[in-house]
Amino acid sequence: MTKTLSFAAVHFTVAFGVGYALTGSVVVGSVMALVEPAVNTVAYYFHEKVWRRIEARRAARSLQPLRI
Repeated sequence: MTKTLSFAAVHFTVAFGVGYALTGSVVVGSVMALVEPAVNTVAYYFHEKVWRRIEARRAARSLQPLRI
């Protein structure tokens, strides 16, 4: 969870910077910094869960004996 929160902090900063750079508006930059990374952080959390499951399946398959 610490990795996810760290990623969120970086993402909020980048989203604000991009929103502000594109519009010159602190309000638009702030809204982008709150909405987009919040949704992306949740997506990232589930993405990591899926990849852990995929890696576990791959590891389990590599432990199985070869069938000929």
